[in-house]
Amino acid sequence: MYRRYPDRASIATALLDEHERVLQEKLLRGDPPPGPGAPPAERLAARYEAVVDLLERHIHLVLGTEVGRSRFESGAYGFWRAHVRSLLAESSLAEPESLTDSLLAPLAPEVFQHQHETLGMGTRRIKAGLTELARRIL
Repeated sequence: MYRRYPDRASIATALLDEHERVLQEKLLRGDPPPGPGAPPAERLAARYEAVVDLLERHIHLVLGTEVGRSRFESGAYGFWRAHVRSLLAESSLAEPESLTDSLLAPLAPEVFQHQHETLGMGTRRIKAGLTELARRIL
């Protein structure tokens, strides 16, 4: 396996790829929410919930793919960033660009791992906090 991939992050990325694609498809073409047709706040909340589910199932892989600055250089992050930015723009916020990365930050795998494993928060509690964030911002 190591001959085909240059490093462990590349292996983790390949293993996560299908899970990411399924989630992206739901956001682009799925039923509302998280798909088109729901208000931006509801779509963002649904996206948060879906990513928390992904993190709960595959935190070990996500931690392997998103290390430091590499998070911002991945194709997945580019997709998520464009999606969140479009929701912010749809909400008619004055400065959507400056909020985009801030609204993605709570989904960093290290944040999830800290909340879930160190602080003992269940995914339901994490999702509730993120839903509140989405509704208040949008």
